[in-house]
Amino acid sequence: MSNHMRKTSYIMPILRLSIPLIIGQMGIIVQQFADTAMVGHYGTDSLSAAGFVSTIFNIVTFFLLGIAYSTTPVAGACFGRGDMEGTSRTLRESLTVGLITTVAVMLPLTWLYMHLEVMRQPAHLLPLARPYFLTLLLSLPFVTVFNTLKQFADALGHTRQSMWVMLASNVINILLNVLLIFGLRPLHIPALGLFGAGLATLVSRIFMAIAMAAIVWGGKRFHKAVSSPSRISWSGLRHMWAIGLPISLQLCLETASFNVCGIFMGWIGASAIAAHQVMSTIAMLCFMVVYGIGAAGAILVSQHSGQGKWHEVERIAYTTYGIGMVCIITITTAIIVNVGPLTGFFTTSHEVQAVVVTLLVPFIFYQAGDCLQITFANVLRGMARVRSMMVHAFVAYIVVSIPLSYLFAFPLHAGAKGIWWGFPFGLTTAGLLFYWEFRKAMAKYTSRS
Repeated sequence: MSNHMRKTSYIMPILRLSIPLIIGQMGIIVQQFADTAMVGHYGTDSLSAAGFVSTIFNIVTFFLLGIAYSTTPVAGACFGRGDMEGTSRTLRESLTVGLITTVAVMLPLTWLYMHLEVMRQPAHLLPLARPYFLTLLLSLPFVTVFNTLKQFADALGHTRQSMWVMLASNVINILLNVLLIFGLRPLHIPALGLFGAGLATLVSRIFMAIAMAAIVWGGKRFHKAVSSPSRISWSGLRHMWAIGLPISLQLCLETASFNVCGIFMGWIGASAIAAHQVMSTIAMLCFMVVYGIGAAGAILVSQHSGQGKWHEVERIAYTTYGIGMVCIITITTAIIVNVGPLTGFFTTSHEVQAVVVTLLVPFIFYQAGDCLQITFANVLRGMARVRSMMVHAFVAYIVVSIPLSYLFAFPLHAGAKGIWWGFPFGLTTAGLLFYWEFRKAMAKYTSRS
């Protein structure tokens, strides 16, 4: 077989793993689209309040997701070696670390719930934001359980199960949104607005956790991987934390570049917050698709790195990047062509729609860098090479992206679009640094093989 054919031989395995992941991720997008559209049509103030609360919880959610991500490289490597006891122990240790971390995170969030005014947002949004904040806070333990079980199943190469759970939860969420946001007079269900959207999210997340637990512990395909005798150890817990924390911090720093900018939007006005919420939701289309592809690459990387097949890891990485770029170009083109109907889907406010259109150009410019950083961040996670990612993320997002967003928006008077112009610089910097870290790792590991 030629060198070229060997390099392209991972296209189908990556696609087989990634398609269920992408469908599941697209289910999240459908849910966010539905939430944003319904809340937006209920009222612009409700949309602005949702954007403000989402700014806070996006960072929290990604932090907890990063802890769950530690499951994939460890469980994948154990499974790749045929170590069922280690695979089973990894699941127990991941759940323990994840739930302890969730409780620790909920404590400061409870304080923030009681002191939301410190965020310096428009005062009239706070009565709308507080009930929504509370429902998302209560949903966090269920998010952690689902994410950990999903990462475990993904690491074993079973990506379809979580897809079906996520799609079912979206149906539940959308139906409850219709009932609870707008109410239903014949059934005497009052219109709860944004609080109703929060309740719908809470119920759907409870369902996701219960359904995924039933699949992992009740399904035959996972029986050997979860039933092997194993004990949780302190060293194992520390190992999971040592992998999960750098991933969490990297994800949080990336999310901060968007969500701190959401706070900047609040300094401009309610319409800017709403536009940021709409454009961020649209941008998630690209992110989730490329992330699903990157996550599939990470699964294969974890299994092959556990066997020491570093040349295969390199081929998987480049194949993953190529597939991601093809998808990102296709989706970005579709968004550009349909930006008018997309913005109209979310809000009837012409002012908000006009601001969204100005954010489209920086959105286009950061796509290549975003694909690069998503791909190689996932590859590095699959290799469990995550410590240096914190430093790279700090440089890219805290040193580069956020200061440039502030500079463009306020001293240079570019307003809302200036805030978004910081993203191309930050995401491209992250992509280049993650790729450089990957090349360093490959030089080290391939020299041994």
